[in-house]
Amino acid sequence: MPNIKPISDLRNYTSVVKEVNYGSRVYLTKNGHGQIAMINMQELDDLEKQLALYRLQLEMQKGEQSIIEEGTISSKELRKELGI
Repeated sequence: MPNIKPISDLRNYTSVVKEVNYGSRVYLTKNGHGQIAMINMQELDDLEKQLALYRLQLEMQKGEQSIIEEGTISSKELRKELGI
């Protein structure tokens, strides 16, 4: 169950921070609407790594699709195009 607190609870910052753990975020609300999420740094790093991996996989799929649709060129053609 999500840990949701009013932003006014930040007056006692230390007690709120103690509730933030890996897999256990604290969501702060203002006037009943979500404003801030507090997340463990290790969890944030892991999420960023997963996002980077997802983006890499997406680019690889685009490259594979391009090869299927447009084909490839030979190394001779590449050298000629690059002027090498």
